[in-house]
Amino acid sequence: MTTDFTPEADKLASLKTLTTVIYGLYALSLVFGVTAIIAIVLNYIKKDEARGTWLDSHFTWQIRTFWWGVVWFVLGGLTWIIFIGGIVWGVAYVWFIYRIAKGWLNLNDNKPMPI
Repeated sequence: MTTDFTPEADKLASLKTLTTVIYGLYALSLVFGVTAIIAIVLNYIKKDEARGTWLDSHFTWQIRTFWWGVVWFVLGGLTWIIFIGGIVWGVAYVWFIYRIAKGWLNLNDNKPMPI
């Protein structure tokens, strides 16, 4: 029986744990918006460490989810006055949940994200 306790394996395990935490922070942001700010800061701080690993795609997925979420949130706010902002926010909310769920499931299965 062999176990893989190399520095590279430890790095990947640590990054996978961090990626899980970041998905959790994004999920919590659906209720407490400020956790998305914490998540995006962590994404940018640790992105270089993930570069070249299968987890890099998750960091890219998370960063894109955040910024597109901001775009849809702002667009919903701007269109609120013409009564479609609520629809925009509703669609964006479902889309955000989908992105978090898809990413988290792929992470759990040790699969990279399609980017």
